[in-house]
Amino acid sequence: MVQSLAFDEYREKERTKHVHRLHPYKGKFIPQLVEYFLDEHTDELKRDTWFRAGDVILDPFCGSGTTLVQAGELGIHAIGVDISEFNTLLANIKVSRPDLNELYITARRLVRQLKEFNAGAAYLEFDVAVGEALSQFNKEKLSLNGHNEGPENSARLVRDFMEEWNYLRAEYSVNLRQEQDDTFLSFWYVEPIRKEIDFLHGEIKSIPDTSIRNVLSLALSRTLRSCRATTHADLATLKSPVFEPYYCRKHRRICKPLLTATKWWERYALDSVSRIAAYRRLRTPTHQICITDDARSSCLETAVRNTDSGLAQIMEKQGVQGIFSSPPYVGLIDYHEQHAYAYELFGLARRDEWEIGAKFNGQGRQAREDYVEAIVQVLRNCKRYLAPDYDVFLVANDKWDLYPSIAQGSGMRIIKRYERPVLYRTEKNRNTPYGETIFHLKEVS
Repeated sequence: MVQSLAFDEYREKERTKHVHRLHPYKGKFIPQLVEYFLDEHTDELKRDTWFRAGDVILDPFCGSGTTLVQAGELGIHAIGVDISEFNTLLANIKVSRPDLNELYITARRLVRQLKEFNAGAAYLEFDVAVGEALSQFNKEKLSLNGHNEGPENSARLVRDFMEEWNYLRAEYSVNLRQEQDDTFLSFWYVEPIRKEIDFLHGEIKSIPDTSIRNVLSLALSRTLRSCRATTHADLATLKSPVFEPYYCRKHRRICKPLLTATKWWERYALDSVSRIAAYRRLRTPTHQICITDDARSSCLETAVRNTDSGLAQIMEKQGVQGIFSSPPYVGLIDYHEQHAYAYELFGLARRDEWEIGAKFNGQGRQAREDYVEAIVQVLRNCKRYLAPDYDVFLVANDKWDLYPSIAQGSGMRIIKRYERPVLYRTEKNRNTPYGETIFHLKEVS
């Protein structure tokens, strides 16, 4: 593998710069990888330049919009397609151009309004009292006496603190469980946070400016993800809701469930303004859009014309120079379910059954054959819009060696493979060696 493509010289802050961290998203590639293949530099590994400022590129598996964002930095027009309505929303918000002053004023107003909404709430007083009691408990039980971490000792510590927890709950008359638990929002959120979220959602819906409304809706979705009733260690992969104190494997002490979203909402609302402002300083006056559609059959000309007439004219004049994309992996990520909270709160249409390589279809032989056929359909459909001497780059972990068949079925040939180690992952098996291949494909001559 080529170590230079690991981009291990970049700090976490640089790998999640500006709008790339507007919202968590499983399965995205880092912006430096996109930039490496799109920009005009050459080096010992990259001997040719494939894209230039003014070109149009396509990402038929747009995901969180990394390709679109980096294209905007490099002066390249970009079109994204994704079957997920949330992904499309996320990508388009990243490349949107809201009035920054009005966005900041509105974000500040909503932070203030949430605090006013919560004024005098018993659960906030309960939260403070529990926090103080828990801090003292952890100090006495763990710091002074040490702690032999194990199931029995951890369970004993939780039992020891439950007496104080129950006493305070009764004193402040706080109810954490919602009356119903038949939806994602009723199952995974404590009652106080659910009330805060509903309040903010109502206020955001009344914002007349669409671009500002969308940015703050995304900040609310980010808040939702951080405020689910789960342990700190299980935030990325939910197991079961938590409504009482628990032993935290991440912090190695007793922790309590989150009882208010106030801190997270203020942090994410204002952080969204800062990140969009940071990207504004870097981006070029080019066009980037993402379309909700099935890339196997999408009519890009019509979709782009209906969304951005200026980009449609550029596309009609010069065509699409190529593709840079990362197709979904076979049976690895449930792209709709990972944002179930947002789909439910915003009333977005789910198209789980149209996902290519859907997790619920597994990784068996039939799933792999269906995957190859689907990717071939996407590439064949996209070729209708590509310039004659196009370049296609697909990022994949091809452990089943599917991409030679994909290339052949698409009327393309693999002219080079770039291997890179993936060092920065959030999954629990992140220490297991893992690599990706960037396939460079061109038309069969």
